[in-house]
This record gives sequence, structure tokens and C-alpha cells, in this order.
Amino acid sequence: MSCATTLLLLLAMATTISCLQELEMVQRAHSQVLQARNWVQAFVALHGYDWNHVGMSLSDCAKLYNESESRLARLLSDENYTHDDAHTWLSGVLANHRSCVDGLGEKGFVEAHEVGKNLTSLLSEALALYGKSMGKGKGKPVGQKIDQNGGNLISWNPATSKANFIVAKDGSGTHTTINDAVAALSRMGHDGSQRIIIYVKSGVYNENVEIERNMKNVMFVGDGMDKTIVTGNRNVPDGSTTFNSATFGVWGDGFWARDITFENTAGPQKQQAVALRVGSDCAVFYRCSFKGYQDTLCVHSLRQFYRDCHIYGTIDFIFGDAPVVFQNCDIFVRRPMDHQANIITAQDLDGIIDPKGWTEYRGAFALSTLFYGEYMNVGASIERRVNWPGFHVLTSPREASAFTASSFIQGESWIPMTGVPLGLGI
Repeated sequence: MSCATTLLLLLAMATTISCLQELEMVQRAHSQVLQARNWVQAFVALHGYDWNHVGMSLSDCAKLYNESESRLARLLSDENYTHDDAHTWLSGVLANHRSCVDGLGEKGFVEAHEVGKNLTSLLSEALALYGKSMGKGKGKPVGQKIDQNGGNLISWNPATSKANFIVAKDGSGTHTTINDAVAALSRMGHDGSQRIIIYVKSGVYNENVEIERNMKNVMFVGDGMDKTIVTGNRNVPDGSTTFNSATFGVWGDGFWARDITFENTAGPQKQQAVALRVGSDCAVFYRCSFKGYQDTLCVHSLRQFYRDCHIYGTIDFIFGDAPVVFQNCDIFVRRPMDHQANIITAQDLDGIIDPKGWTEYRGAFALSTLFYGEYMNVGASIERRVNWPGFHVLTSPREASAFTASSFIQGESWIPMTGVPLGLGI
């Protein structure tokens, strides 16, 4: 049996979750995710990461399934969590599986997309049924109190406040690179009970950084947009997966960042090239800038909040599966290549804007399953919008309230502790 066949059979096996009981579905999903993770690790140990150009995809899958196993294990434990937590974490598992399959597809396993469809639909069903069976969940809301270590995103002051680690290119801090500081954090065995503060002084830091899932409640503070810059240029044509192309990736829950620019300079011709990828629950970014072209900001999964940020890109430059709210953020559209197009919502230009408002991705693909909504948009002629089944004009505050920071990401239970300005209503 070929290695490719074995991999596809593994993915197929992960689609056989029974629908007998909601909790049993999660137990079976946990078991299959464990098998998938163990197989990927064994495969890499046997063949290495260079096998048939899919090594990076396999590395991504191992990390994604590790994260999924951890989330599912929490759902199966006696740990306190809410109904909304359960929905969020199951959605994250679904996003992780999809990213694994997409990455394999990018490297030539086109069959993986077809095989993965069944697990996607079954996990979606588990998401709905499990949340319903748990009622209001087991207890504590998200955003549990921890020791904030002398400040939050608003009050922390580099002149008067203390940081656990200081990164400075000129040697005036504890480390000269961000990765050295992150490695020191890893060595200290941080348990997440106290917020760890990493202050990154002004400068251009050309490095790819990963905040791993065990690095919880970490806060990064810079000296300002376009002063503290983390930059890279990984991209798909040069060998990365979309997932792995990120200049800065975040897994650890409760991640906060302020006054930093994250960028990917690969350019529009290099296609998918991510500046920031976030799979952290209850993540907050304040006065940060994200610069790239295609796929700049990957809001991969789990609850996220962005306030007073700048986002630059050409196409698909805010994407992912996360429940996320952007407030008072500026979106800067860079010119796409000749065969590409942009769509920006909540605008008030009229004469030069096509009143259809939306462009098909690929023929009739997903027009009935997507959800595009507009509320109080005063742009070009709303009555002449597309008539797709998935497009909705929200006509009442009640309809729109489902997408507020309060309802959509339960923001009132975890964002106020950051000190960041927050609008909970419409």
C-alpha cells in the first residue's frame, strides 16, 4: 500500500464517527483525532518531513491535531466551561481539521478535500447537538481572573511598568530577538496563572515566531505601529503552506498584543503569505497593524477581538473560521493583480461602486451555504444587491445584535479586563 493511500485511508477513518449520542460523538472524535495525530507523527518519524513535498503539511497536521486533542479532552473532562466555550472549541477542532486537509491539498493531495468533507459535516453536527445537550454548560464563563502582573493592555507603561522579558536589537534588554524571549518563556514552565509580559522595543525583527498552545496569558507590547515591526516573507509558491507561512502565529489562549506591526513582505505575486495567524481563545489586539497582500490576517479559530488596528492587503486578506469582532479598525485595500478583485463592506461610496455589492467566488459555489449580512449600509443602491440565498440585509437591531461583541464572542466576560475600549451593542 502506498504512503499516499495510507494517508487518505486515515482521513477516511476519521469520518466514521457515529451519531448515537452527542457526548459519544465527541468521545469518538477525540479517539480519531488521537489516531490521526499518532499516525502523522509515526509517518514523519519513518519518512521524514521531505517525503513527496508534503512534509510541511504533515508538520502542520501534527500541530493541528495536537491542539484538537487538547480541546476535545477539555470537553470530556470535569473542567468548568460554558455552553459558548463548547461551541467555540468544537468550531476550533473543525477549523483545525479543515486546515490540515487544505494544506495537504496545496501539496498535491487533491483527494484529501473530498475525503475530508464527511468529517467536516459530522463535526458540524456534533457542534450543534453537543451544545444543545449541554444546556448552559458546566459553570464558569470565559476570561477567568488571573494575576495581571502589574498592568493591562491600556495601563502597562514601558517607562514605569515591569516586563518579564525585554527584547531590544541594541542589546539593552534581556534578549535581542523575539524568538530568544519566547524560548526563555518556554523554559520557565509557565502555567498560565500569571500574565507574562514581553516588551519589544522599536526595531525591525526579521523572524518567524510561534506562541505555542501551552504559552497561555502572554502579553506583547511594542513601541507603536511601524516602530516595533515583526516581518517575514514565507509564502506558498516558495514551499510553505498557507498555515505555515505566517510571520507570527499564536496558539496560547488569552494572548494580548499592543502597538506592534506584523507583516509579510512576500508581495502579491507570491500568493498566500500570512502576516499573523491566530488560534488563541480570548485573544485581543489593540493598536496593531497587519501588513501583507494575499491572506494577510488569518483569524484561524476561537474568539478574537481587534480594536483600533490597521489591516492592509489585496485579496482574501482577512480570512479564517474564528468568531471575531473588529471595532474602529481601518482597512487599507492594496491594488490586487489584474485577474483579482476586492470587496469592502460598510462603505458609503456610491457612483463608482457596483450596486450588486458582492462577487461570486467560483460560479454558484457556496452561494446557498454562505452567510453575508449587511446592516445599515448606506453604500450604493442596496435594493440592487445580489439575490443569493446566503445574502441577507439585516433590517432590525434584533437581527444585528447576534453579531455584537456581547453575543457573538461573549466579550463582556473577558475583554474589559484588558482595559481596551469596547462597544458591546450595535
